[in-house]
Amino acid sequence: MTSMSHAANGFQTNGYHIQEAVLCGKAIAALQPDLANTPTEGAGTRNLLQEVWCQQLAQDLMSSPEMAALMPQGYMAIQCTYFEKSPERNWLVALHQDLSIPIRKWVKHPQLHSWSRKENSLFLQPPRSILEQLIAVRIHIDTCGLNDGPLKVVPGTHLQGILTEEQAIALRTRTGEVVCVTNPGDALVMKPLLLHASSKAKGHSRRRVLHFLYGPSQLPWGLEWPLVSSLL
Repeated sequence: MTSMSHAANGFQTNGYHIQEAVLCGKAIAALQPDLANTPTEGAGTRNLLQEVWCQQLAQDLMSSPEMAALMPQGYMAIQCTYFEKSPERNWLVALHQDLSIPIRKWVKHPQLHSWSRKENSLFLQPPRSILEQLIAVRIHIDTCGLNDGPLKVVPGTHLQGILTEEQAIALRTRTGEVVCVTNPGDALVMKPLLLHASSKAKGHSRRRVLHFLYGPSQLPWGLEWPLVSSLL
């Protein structure tokens, strides 16, 4: 079995995979001016995929051999969220699944609910069948060690569907969690239904992350992803 096949099998079983050095040091350095000019509210922004440089990076990631082994053909970038955790911007995230997706326009359907607006973008919670198809790729700009508030994941829980808070806590207690430490340029690839959390950072460093969301180009019930026309 090749290393990429092994990674793909582990990803399907565990719901996450850390791919080292997806971006080299030169590529990380090239991102610095764009990140420095990124307008943020609080800890980050959900709308970074509107930027041309971010669209290009999303395409480059999807076409890389490492990511291609984990992602079905025909997928497209849906969203990019930028996080910056630092001594000035520090927070914890309780155990959860990512259940909301960005959508171009409102569609009436009984399986679509919890509509909301965030940063002038429309979001909803779709059924499990859609969420199971999505793939998140978290590109780490900085070192994320044990003191930097790394993501903690509960392996295999992406296969359990949409969970209540009580079910989530019980699964973490029974299964345990894995702390995902990374270096600059590493990618943490994960399924949004995977249970995950993070603690506050304890050190004095920055933990910057570009969180890309990918999915199939076509959706049911007349739903459309944002920015479809500019990314295809």
